[in-house]
Amino acid sequence: FTPQRLAIIDTVSTVFNISEEERKLMSHFIVSDDPYSQENADLLVIDDKEIVTLNYITGTHHIHAHGLDGHITVAKIQSVNLYFLRYDGNSEIFLNGLPLQQNTIYILAPGSTLRMPRGTSYYSEIANTFVTKTDYTQLTFQCKELEFTFPNGKVALNNINLEEKSGTLVSIMGASGAGKTTLLNVLCGLEKPSKGEVLINGKSIFNNKKDVEGLVGYISQDDLLFEELTVYKNLYYNAELCFKDKSPEQLEKQVSQTLYSLGLYEIRDVIVGSPLNKKISGGQRKRLNIALELIREPAILFVDEPTSGLSSRDSENVMDLLKELSQRGKLIFVVIHQPSSDIYKMFDKLFLLDVGGLPIYYGNPVEGVMYFKKITHQLNSDVGECDSCGNVNPELIFNLIESKEVDEYGENTEHRKYLPADWNELYLKSTSVTFTEKEFSAIEILSSIPKRLKQFAVFTKRDVFSKLANTQYILINLLEAPLLAFILSFIIRYTAKTKDAKYMFRDNDNIPAYIFMSIIVMLFIGLTVSAEEIFKDRKILKRERFLNLSPFAYFISKVVILFTISAIQSLLFTLVGNSIIELKGMYFSFWLMLFTVSCCSNLIGLNISNAFNSAVTIYIIIPLLIIPQMILGGAMFTFDKLNSYIGGGTGVPGVASVMPSRWGYEGLMVQQFRNNNYEEPFFELDKKISQLNNKMTYYIPELTQVNTDALKLFGKGTDDEHIALREKLSILQLELNNESRLNPTVVMKGLNDIDQFNYTPDTYELINLHFSRLNTLYNQQFNELDKERNLKVSSFVDSPEGQERFLRIKNNYSNEYLEEVVKKEYIKNKYILEDGRLVQQIDAIFIDPPKQYISTKTHFFTPYKYLFGKQVSTFVFNILVIWMVSVILFITLYFELLKKLLNSLTKSSSF
Repeated sequence: FTPQRLAIIDTVSTVFNISEEERKLMSHFIVSDDPYSQENADLLVIDDKEIVTLNYITGTHHIHAHGLDGHITVAKIQSVNLYFLRYDGNSEIFLNGLPLQQNTIYILAPGSTLRMPRGTSYYSEIANTFVTKTDYTQLTFQCKELEFTFPNGKVALNNINLEEKSGTLVSIMGASGAGKTTLLNVLCGLEKPSKGEVLINGKSIFNNKKDVEGLVGYISQDDLLFEELTVYKNLYYNAELCFKDKSPEQLEKQVSQTLYSLGLYEIRDVIVGSPLNKKISGGQRKRLNIALELIREPAILFVDEPTSGLSSRDSENVMDLLKELSQRGKLIFVVIHQPSSDIYKMFDKLFLLDVGGLPIYYGNPVEGVMYFKKITHQLNSDVGECDSCGNVNPELIFNLIESKEVDEYGENTEHRKYLPADWNELYLKSTSVTFTEKEFSAIEILSSIPKRLKQFAVFTKRDVFSKLANTQYILINLLEAPLLAFILSFIIRYTAKTKDAKYMFRDNDNIPAYIFMSIIVMLFIGLTVSAEEIFKDRKILKRERFLNLSPFAYFISKVVILFTISAIQSLLFTLVGNSIIELKGMYFSFWLMLFTVSCCSNLIGLNISNAFNSAVTIYIIIPLLIIPQMILGGAMFTFDKLNSYIGGGTGVPGVASVMPSRWGYEGLMVQQFRNNNYEEPFFELDKKISQLNNKMTYYIPELTQVNTDALKLFGKGTDDEHIALREKLSILQLELNNESRLNPTVVMKGLNDIDQFNYTPDTYELINLHFSRLNTLYNQQFNELDKERNLKVSSFVDSPEGQERFLRIKNNYSNEYLEEVVKKEYIKNKYILEDGRLVQQIDAIFIDPPKQYISTKTHFFTPYKYLFGKQVSTFVFNILVIWMVSVILFITLYFELLKKLLNSLTKSSSF
């Protein structure tokens, strides 16, 4: 080193902006014969000296190598993150299978293997010595005797053992179907093994979840991004869910730094887009997926196929990032299929699986090539990479593993030379995983996730902005309800085909159909809006599971958003449909019922969205949910005409009671009839008049006929005739006692106890006489009530203006066909015999229900019901029932009961 040469070196250092510290480091590394003469944290010495025998404490790193002559010195150049190596002894040393020349400078590339007289050092081991112990928490990850079997009995993993520590990049490779992804899912805790255990510092990730909370991160092969949000927003909302104590300014700073470090800062405001409608490149999508986990920096990271679908350049960029993370102390497991030479050499360890989940290699990646070459007796089996270019061919491993037998003609057969079991047997003989059995230090878990309320706010905000960014979604949801309301109401706005005919609400026979179809439309819209809500988030939820976020906060956020959408859709439907059909005075009631039904439908949709694993299946299920709502809603088919096997008869079948359409339709029909501006003032009078009129017109004649039939049976001698007579007399006794209780002024003299032994023709006459007295009483009461009603009508029509106004209210607010439906005027049998008594069928809207603490069984179109012993309107009661069903549906959603049921059925059927 002449003064001239030193001047040239100084000039080059200045021109290329090489710092003085690095210039001194390189000078010492190249020139000095004593590597310990200068303390430097960027130097590593490998020799046969014990560190405790050195005469002075040095800041230089050290690795003890038995039997090594001289020194191997490694220098780390921080500015370019490169490692250089130099050897000054006489031992035979091999770098990646090639001998080292004395005092020659070599680059120590990722994946390199340094073979010494009595041992081997790997690139990862050398690189990790430059990372101080305080840089990261030391963790030991162990997998012991792991096995996994699918429900159908197929073995996916067989006796897997491994142990790794922080700062290692591990590759999991194998043929298609060998169980790579299954192994990754078991190691990270997504799937529970059939046998064995997975431990972090001695704590089971399945049995001690709280002890390892937040340590594990997972990056799926699929995109876990919100396509409608920008790159920045995707990462920012994720950061909000990771940190509870950071202010918005701190979060913004951390997100920006993360984006900058990953080369994504320039595209931070770009919409992510879908894989089919790309806004950012595939490599950028992968890096953003990694950023979602990287921002919280989990100690152990599991990555599934990070390079699939990427260009070679993007693949290397992604793997460079993962390698950098491992050098910063992260333990990273990567499932990878066909890595390039450069990527392959980045890994510190290779875990290789064969078909059936059998382990066949666990060790250094480059040595793995040599291992399989030696077993299959290949040439140059002691060389793992190309002599001239240094490339490693990972594909060679799979070619050797799956090599075929050759027949007598030299052609490959379908049979492998070595079966998976053969490779596994060789592996078990050559490899022994020794587990660390020391007392592990406690894992410090600092819960950084926000409280449930904050999680709810973030979930809601993220989902709302994601939906608002989707213009098509917003337009469809805003236009669907009013458009359907317009189509429905416009088509059924019936007007008679007569000269000068005008539309009149009272004469429109389609009003009941309009009410029922409104219920069905909102059920359908509620289902379609919610059916994919959880399904489309499933992959994201799979990743966020490692954050231990609250499912309750997530589900509630979905419910709040969907209920808001349903409120708007119900309002638009009501405003458009009711205005066109001219259903006046019922806007709030109509909206409230449609909103209630739609919310219930939202929760049904969320349940199926959470339970089924295919969008096609979900949309096939929707008709199966809607059609029963139409059949059992009470509008298309009356309940008395349904199959007796499902409860058809006089009451409401039990299966119909679980249908929101049944409660919604009944509630709106009763509300429209009894609370419209025309009927409301007269309803109580009309109810009493109806009851009296039916008694005189149908009830007493029906009982008279029963009495006549009993007389015909009197004196007959067969057993069947005796039974028939007893039945007739039992009906008479029951109904007469009931009428005496209602009308105590009409005493039944001589009719206190009627049976076949005291029934005579005289008894027949007495009963008919009693019926005549009842009829007279009812007629008198009827005339009094009718007079009262006429007086009330007269008070409204006491002037021409009043008459016109009364007629206008009647035409605009009441509907004749709706009255016929709720009164059941079309019914053939006005009274029927059921359970030994006569049951009224006609004028259902005027029949009082039986008094109960809570009305559990009433006739259809009952005017009111009982709730906790108090009378409430049918409309209010039915709305409360639908909301109760909605609460039950939310409980099934939260506990995923439908999903668990389907999974259990699937597992049982798979056997």
